[in-house]
Amino acid sequence: MATIFYDQDADLSLIQDKTIGIIGYGSQGHAHALNLKDSGLNVLVGLYEGSKSKAKAEAAGLTVKTVAEVAEAADIIMIVAPDTSQRDIYRESIQPFMKAGKTLMFAHGFNIHYEQIKPPPEVDVTMIAPKAPGHRMREVYTDGSGVPGLLAIHQDASGQAQAIALAYGKGVGCTRAGVLATTFKEETETDLFGEQVALCGGITSLIKNAFEVLVEAGYQPESAYFEVLHEMKLIVDLFYEGGLGYMRYSISDTAEYGDYSRGPRIVDERTKDEMRKILTEIQDGTFAREWIAENDEGRKRFTQMRKDEAEHPIEAVGRDLRGMMGFLKKRED
Repeated sequence: MATIFYDQDADLSLIQDKTIGIIGYGSQGHAHALNLKDSGLNVLVGLYEGSKSKAKAEAAGLTVKTVAEVAEAADIIMIVAPDTSQRDIYRESIQPFMKAGKTLMFAHGFNIHYEQIKPPPEVDVTMIAPKAPGHRMREVYTDGSGVPGLLAIHQDASGQAQAIALAYGKGVGCTRAGVLATTFKEETETDLFGEQVALCGGITSLIKNAFEVLVEAGYQPESAYFEVLHEMKLIVDLFYEGGLGYMRYSISDTAEYGDYSRGPRIVDERTKDEMRKILTEIQDGTFAREWIAENDEGRKRFTQMRKDEAEHPIEAVGRDLRGMMGFLKKRED
């Protein structure tokens, strides 16, 4: 049975006299910093010289310093910069200040699990990984609730690593919803797998291919967009509220029958075999080595894939249709 911690299991007083350094102020960084600040904790934000995020953080009432200054001053250092930047940030600006009594924290286990960052044995190394994008995490916190999170302990030099991590989890609001005990290995491998086969890679490929099949068959691109992309949110919201059963309860009998009888023809044993191969590539480090090399070599392949996907017809159709949907929050394309 999984171990899940809640507010009553976390003692915020353990970190009330400590200085917490948040390295990065992107989607996750801003949510961590502001939630901790609103919880009455002492927060510093560490950014590189010339960062465009400095003005945003200062406007929110946060103190901003360089990464090295924050690493030296902070008792707890949470790295929420992009995975691909963390190794160099740590080596250049954090590692020199790692000493006994400090806690090094992560919101994703990639760099610890794949040994891109190797902290000294005298520091605590822990993880609180909120299971939501940062903007959602902040929104839910300000509404008085929280998003679930994951807790992992890589090193417990102080004997208080778990208690301090849980206090941090309470500070960002995760213990309001529940914090699941896991490991750096499990969090990293399941997170990458979910992103690649379902949440991002799987769903975008399914949507794009369904769009192409309809358009190739002569249906209007706009109609195809509504059917295979726009309505996806309605279905996902039902999943979120009550699982697969609630979605099936909420749709028509025709749709439910199509689900049972046709869905397994789309995602079949061949697809599952590919999922197993992808999981193996995550477990044995193949994906990590590929992604690290891609970044070390200048991201040429990644940049080309990003460009190609941005030019897919579904994106142009979507921009036009969303432009006429006044109820949608306006986002920069």
